Amino acid sequence: MKNNKQIYLWLLVSFLILQCCGVTYASGQSLGFGWSDIGQPTDEELPQPKGGSEAAERIRNPVSNIVLQQRYPDTVILRGPVGKNQVALTFDDGPDPRFTPQLLDVLKKNNVKATFFLMGARAEAFPDLVKRIQAEGHIIGNHTYWHPNLVEQGDLATLEREVTQTERVLEELLGYRTKLFRAPYGFLYNELVEKLAQMNYSVIGWSVDSLDWQESAPEVITYTITSNIHPGAIILMHDGAEWDGDRTNTIKSVEQLIPVLKQQGLEFVTVPELVDLPYQK
Repeated sequence: MKNNKQIYLWLLVSFLILQCCGVTYASGQSLGFGWSDIGQPTDEELPQPKGGSEAAERIRNPVSNIVLQQRYPDTVILRGPVGKNQVALTFDDGPDPRFTPQLLDVLKKNNVKATFFLMGARAEAFPDLVKRIQAEGHIIGNHTYWHPNLVEQGDLATLEREVTQTERVLEELLGYRTKLFRAPYGFLYNELVEKLAQMNYSVIGWSVDSLDWQESAPEVITYTITSNIHPGAIILMHDGAEWDGDRTNTIKSVEQLIPVLKQQGLEFVTVPELVDLPYQK
């Protein structure tokens, strides 16, 4: 009898462990909770950045955006005027159904408008999120279709294909062709900038990097921004991530950041407002 009880307890504990770990039955039915169980996209449904994660790629050394801005001042924009107490929040790599809706909720609650640079593949996969971003008064820019490393690819054909494909997707959803472009990882070189100028794009960089892709604590991300902030700042953050990435700390940081900068007398505006630039072609 004692042995039977021990066997029963062992089977019960084993079953609970399998549930917690999300192990599947032979039939494929899940015992635990995964993204698919709560309506989140699977790995196959969420288009991945083809150039790799921010953490892997940002260690490379392309041409400095500061140098490119000096060479192409009419095309490359890194900051707004210092005479106005305004800053612009920008978010890359979305729309991401895991994080973008939460971020939009925070921005809406605080009445802040931002600028989103969207991957074409993700915009096409999640059109309702694109429409929500637009409907809530935010500005949308082109961030290529598959998020390749354009410097590593090293040819104008890749750039033109990536940008044009995304432009078509966004035009269908937004009703206009965006004039704003941001390169994946911020990586460009002379010929790429010249080609973007020919395509009537303004290249939007940044002057304050949150480094949120490192997934530090929200307080660390907030401090990174506040310790480098200045009037006219364009702030780089991310609402999208690779499949195993997490932007929860970014969202929490934005919640902390908005009241802090407002207390410093800074106003949040979109990039076109900050630099007095049209966002439609």
